[in-house]
Amino acid sequence: MIMSDRIVVMHSGQIEKIGNPREIFRHPKNRFGAEFIGETNLFPVTIDRVDGAAALLGLSDRTTDVSNRAAHVESTALILAVLRTSLTVAVFTTTISTVIGTAKAIALARYKFRARGFYNGFLMLPMMMPDIILSIGLLIFFVTIGMNLSMLTIIIGHCTFLTSYVFIIVQARITGLDPALEEASADLGASEWVTLRKVLLPQLAPGILGGALLAFVIAMDDLVITYFVSGTGDTTLPVFIFGMIRRGVKPEINTIATLIILASVVIAALGLWLRSRKTD
Repeated sequence: MIMSDRIVVMHSGQIEKIGNPREIFRHPKNRFGAEFIGETNLFPVTIDRVDGAAALLGLSDRTTDVSNRAAHVESTALILAVLRTSLTVAVFTTTISTVIGTAKAIALARYKFRARGFYNGFLMLPMMMPDIILSIGLLIFFVTIGMNLSMLTIIIGHCTFLTSYVFIIVQARITGLDPALEEASADLGASEWVTLRKVLLPQLAPGILGGALLAFVIAMDDLVITYFVSGTGDTTLPVFIFGMIRRGVKPEINTIATLIILASVVIAALGLWLRSRKTD
């Protein structure tokens, strides 16, 4: 924000205030504007006066210089807060996407109905669609129905395309299974639910777990969709890092990026291994 000449603060599709960074920072129009500045942006400040345990902070001319990194202070508590938000979103998104994607894969593989081929191709669209197009579409949808941007909209946005990833992985797994095992279970008197729980799901477990791990990694790393559909106070780690990079590459960014890459490689490798593993 400090690199912009003019800033537009919007809430639920309505323009709240237009001004330069100093005006937006010092004179927020309402509580939403104040919370927007305080929770989603880190403004460089100078300590004008210290009185006991309190400090008076000011936005001086030197802080508008993007080369001045001394004024930027990243809080460990803030980093942990955005990491907690990212993990919460990733866990909920992974759970929902795994359940829906697995159910779709089983339905399309084991049941015949009209337009099955069309529906199968339709599930591929979120994966083939550019992230920016999907992000804008989701944002317009949420604003149209009057839904406030929050952690819930992030989860919905992630599930929109992550369900397709889980669906493809589980579908590839179920295609290689022998339907005769399920038919034998039915011949022995087992109900459809028992057959699903004791025969089909154990065979699909590697594919389901692999799809879940892949969904978790993508949910943790997503930036574009999260940037468009996140609300005030729901900043995730990729969006937070993106904001830090605007002020220059700092040691904290290198450390966080390295840890994310290592974790992503480990989880993705584990997911691919589970997907390719053959059950006896």
